[in-house]
Amino acid sequence: MRGGDAGGLRAFNERRVIDAVLRAGALSKAEVARATGLSGQSASVIVERLVEQGLLAKGDKVRGRGQPSTPVSVAGSGAFSLGVKIGRRSVEARLIDLTGETVAERATRLEAPLPGPVMEAATGQARELLEAMSPAHRARLCGVGLALPGEMDAWADELGAPKAALAGWRAVDPGAMLAAATGAEVSVFNDAAAACAAEMLTGEALEAGCALYVHVGAFIGAGVVLDGRLYRGARLNAGALGSMPLAGRVPGAKGRQLIHAASGVGLARRLRAAGIDVTRAMAGLGGAEADAQFADWLAGAAPALARAVVSAMAVIDFEAVAIDGVLPPAWRLRLLDATHEAVLRFDRTGLSPAELREGTIGGEARVLGAALLPLQARFSPEPDLLINRRRARAAAGPTALDPAPGFEAPSPHLDRWRS
Repeated sequence: MRGGDAGGLRAFNERRVIDAVLRAGALSKAEVARATGLSGQSASVIVERLVEQGLLAKGDKVRGRGQPSTPVSVAGSGAFSLGVKIGRRSVEARLIDLTGETVAERATRLEAPLPGPVMEAATGQARELLEAMSPAHRARLCGVGLALPGEMDAWADELGAPKAALAGWRAVDPGAMLAAATGAEVSVFNDAAAACAAEMLTGEALEAGCALYVHVGAFIGAGVVLDGRLYRGARLNAGALGSMPLAGRVPGAKGRQLIHAASGVGLARRLRAAGIDVTRAMAGLGGAEADAQFADWLAGAAPALARAVVSAMAVIDFEAVAIDGVLPPAWRLRLLDATHEAVLRFDRTGLSPAELREGTIGGEARVLGAALLPLQARFSPEPDLLINRRRARAAAGPTALDPAPGFEAPSPHLDRWRS
């Protein structure tokens, strides 16, 4: 018996019903039974119970040839989740409902990731969003997800921050502080893994069972998908792509790791040195001068990222590689294109082909993932985070995504690595 007892089985079946309705948008009781494999009577009893609990809502009756049916959909107000993203240049908080829709959000920019100001912003944003909820909605909060990078005390030189001040992170427990501030259970995730989770649950770039998701933020990190599941690692540090050593002479790379060649802080440093407003440039409003600085950064970033991707492919047989992050869409496409061209210059003999895709969530992926993960843990029938394949385009046939712009046949993606 799944769940170990009658109560566990009932909770499991309720999750199955909620998951089926979420995937479909709306289902009748008969359709719920078919989607879950439950008997018609069991499906009807569970649906009614979930309606009484406020997790499902009945729609208008639909009349057809047979008996009229009443579709049910997931009630957004049935549950809420709060996501908090702590970054090296910003703190964000987002409150979402059971359908994944954003209810409210906050964001604070940072000059440096000092523990005091960062935690003040994180706890302050979380309290502000929760205090604005009605008591009834607050009672339906299922948890808080916290996404943050590993080793917040590291890479002080790259950030232009005082080492002694960053060392204060060693005495800080962000999860415990956030739990004390909110009175809620807090689940902690690596920020790149949380971004990968957002792409898996709501995006369209990850449909392969084995994939590498690269997120370019202030630094660069990755999420790893194995057998359709988010793999976090035994010590929750899987996908630490930014720490991958740079081998040989990579143009523009002055440091020892990928973060020194392909991170947002390096691009921002170039933009500031040229007198360009970084915020406008990262919003795609920097003009020709910003484009020129980006091109200089790209000349080093793409070869370094390509080397990291090919190295990762030699360890794990990835079927797909997605690249996402805070870059404006036009720049992200140029990074895809340049990385593809750089990959083709490597000797890939012995490697399986893979597909290069553009991530579909962008800069909000980390905070969105942090908010989605508590909902997934509470309402998914699966203990692991699985790729959401419901977004596969049935009308498009087996190829779930169109070729990414900038890649022309016969090698539109990395699936032609051997060509």
